[in-house]
Amino acid sequence: MLLPADSGFEGPFPDLTRRLRLGVIGAGRIAKTQAQAARLTDRWELVAGVLSSDAGKSSARAAEWRLPEERCYGSVPEMLAGEAAREDGIDAVIIASPNDQHFAAASACLAANMDLLCEKPLTNKLDEAEQLEKTASDNGQVFGVCYVMSCFAMIRQAREIVQSGGIGRINQIHVEFMQDWMTPEDAGEAAHIKWRLDPKISGPTSCTGDIATHAAHLASFVSGLKMTGLRADMHICGAPKQLEDTVFMTTAYEQDVPGTLMATRLAPGNRGGLRLRIFGSEGGVEWDLEHSEYLKWARFGEPDRILSRGQGHGIAPPVERLVRTGRGFPEGLIEAWANLYTEFALAIAARRDGRQIPDGWLALPLVADGADGVRFIEAAVRSHNRGGVWETL
Repeated sequence: MLLPADSGFEGPFPDLTRRLRLGVIGAGRIAKTQAQAARLTDRWELVAGVLSSDAGKSSARAAEWRLPEERCYGSVPEMLAGEAAREDGIDAVIIASPNDQHFAAASACLAANMDLLCEKPLTNKLDEAEQLEKTASDNGQVFGVCYVMSCFAMIRQAREIVQSGGIGRINQIHVEFMQDWMTPEDAGEAAHIKWRLDPKISGPTSCTGDIATHAAHLASFVSGLKMTGLRADMHICGAPKQLEDTVFMTTAYEQDVPGTLMATRLAPGNRGGLRLRIFGSEGGVEWDLEHSEYLKWARFGEPDRILSRGQGHGIAPPVERLVRTGRGFPEGLIEAWANLYTEFALAIAARRDGRQIPDGWLALPLVADGADGVRFIEAAVRSHNRGGVWETL
């Protein structure tokens, strides 16, 4: 059993009876970030990886990743086969490779009955995303997708407020993601950026598929409303590129709720400028990634409330499970990733133990959210290519 025999679903998340063993696909900056976060949870240990498509290079990176050379493989099938033959083989896989590799890697993991967590966008093609979604559903596997922004404690608090009626009936949703790291004219020459501008690797979009999808997911996650349509205009605002660096959208959600969505990588002075504002008939909530410890909650006609992350002081009990340090001791992106890995671990433990998870206990983004993200991307591309017309999701 991975969950302690006496563990329930009330109060703090339980520790596991052992750390789960994790295999990583990819060796870039985001893979290293995820590895740090997984270790932070004390529920994972990183034991194997495909750190390069070249077996020799993968093995050479073993010391950098503190992995045994014999557990650094040259391909995903090699890792899955090699680990399956070990008594201490991996329990799950994280896919943090470039976009064009996601489908093949995820398909191999599903075929091997391996639980997995995949970077977004889930795939570059909708039919592939839907195939992964169906296979995972048919097999009952845990398949998470890295919409990590939904794992900040104060985003979970915003969700609790909105979905419990704390702002009344939602009447509009605005979300934006402003960054500045592509502002220099030669930014596209950097290795970690170049592939993001190559349609053969990144898919049909760059900014839209990479960061606007975070914004779209966050809007639906907090509001509880699915996006039903959009009209999009994509732009190249800086140096010439094969793919867009900026996108502006008008959006529509269930219950005839309108909204806006903007994303760019050419907004000097903005590094993590993800901002969410949801307004309703009785009030509104506002959250800013660069000030992620705080949530503004306004009730019309009353003084505004600024909630801060921590235990008590208006923070809902389900949110407190995701809090590690006391009020006034900041937490940030690594902790949000750790929250994602904590819920991923608990979902796997419950599946392996045959335990039914009650509704609301976990809220990690799953493969269905990833497929919705691909639908969003494809609708945006269609809309832009047709002159900014409305497209239905």
